[in-house]
Amino acid sequence: MTQRRIPVCAPKIGQKEIDYVVDCIRSEWISSASQYVARFEEKFAQYCNCKYGVATNSGTTALHLALATLDINKSDEVIIPTFTMIATANTVTYTSAKPILVDAELNTWNMDVSQIEKRITSHTKAIIPVHTYGHPADMDPILELAEKYHLHVVEDAAEAHGAKYKGKMVGSIGELGCFSFYANKIITTGEGGMIVTNNEDLAEKARWLRAHAFGRHGKHFYHETLGFGYRMSGLQAAFGLAQLERIDEFVSTRRNNAKLYNSLLSELEDKIALPPEAPWAKNVYWMYSILIQDGFGMSRDDLMKKLELDGIETRTFFYPIHVQPFYAEHFAKETFPSADELSRKGMNLPSGNCLTAEEIEYVCRCIKNSMGR
Repeated sequence: MTQRRIPVCAPKIGQKEIDYVVDCIRSEWISSASQYVARFEEKFAQYCNCKYGVATNSGTTALHLALATLDINKSDEVIIPTFTMIATANTVTYTSAKPILVDAELNTWNMDVSQIEKRITSHTKAIIPVHTYGHPADMDPILELAEKYHLHVVEDAAEAHGAKYKGKMVGSIGELGCFSFYANKIITTGEGGMIVTNNEDLAEKARWLRAHAFGRHGKHFYHETLGFGYRMSGLQAAFGLAQLERIDEFVSTRRNNAKLYNSLLSELEDKIALPPEAPWAKNVYWMYSILIQDGFGMSRDDLMKKLELDGIETRTFFYPIHVQPFYAEHFAKETFPSADELSRKGMNLPSGNCLTAEEIEYVCRCIKNSMGR
């Protein structure tokens, strides 16, 4: 077995991250009251072409907080893709609302917008498009349906920092956009998240709910509604601010890595489906993701085992929501063939900000050497 080890996705940490965190510690303002939180919120919102940012302690809590801010509750339904990370469905469930699933489409691997309208009922309150693996969802048809049926649109942009839809930054297109800063994301705070919006009232309400809805007008420990402990610490924000200053570099790295992968694997396009990029999209390739076609010569799972022996870490695609044990019985009578196909064939190759060209060449060489065995 090789001693080599290429992680599937690792952060790139420099001296500035250390300097900012140390400065935060020395200031003694390490909680959410730190000025680093306000600075990170402001700068990240500006990056997304939004007016307001609300930092949270995870991408999941950002999405839940967004739904709570819109008063999503047990009488509501929220339309989401079935092909997504489980947090998208869970945050709907946290509000006691019902997630309504839509199949994927095979061109972009995102929600099939042509199937959304037939899922809308009198109980539908919102749509959550997910920008899967860094590729934007097709937002214009979603916005048209939202306007027609008076629905909220909350973008799940957890995986898509810097991606663009028809020139617009993802996260800025719906009423609220939600990002994750988990350690494997394009920029990270270790754990953390952010809501961005151009709606001042929604931003103010989200900030209030994020901190247990502490009382106002002199009644600090008087709570008028159910709030949450979803605040980001100053230490996380200091780290994130340093990462944000390099986000253009990191996005460029992801796209350049994808370009190299594509050039090296293009000769196998009849056996491997390369990641999509629609003409109207800027894909940031959070994960460099491929589909192992039936003619490859071995299954996706067998290829992953072979690459593991070569020292290459990989990941399967998401298991769709409709097959997750907690949700499966609710969707037993429904079929989602495209999501099932993506889940069966899909795998994520090493994609982190520290990945080198030599490592990409090695990964591709190992894939080619495995073909047909």
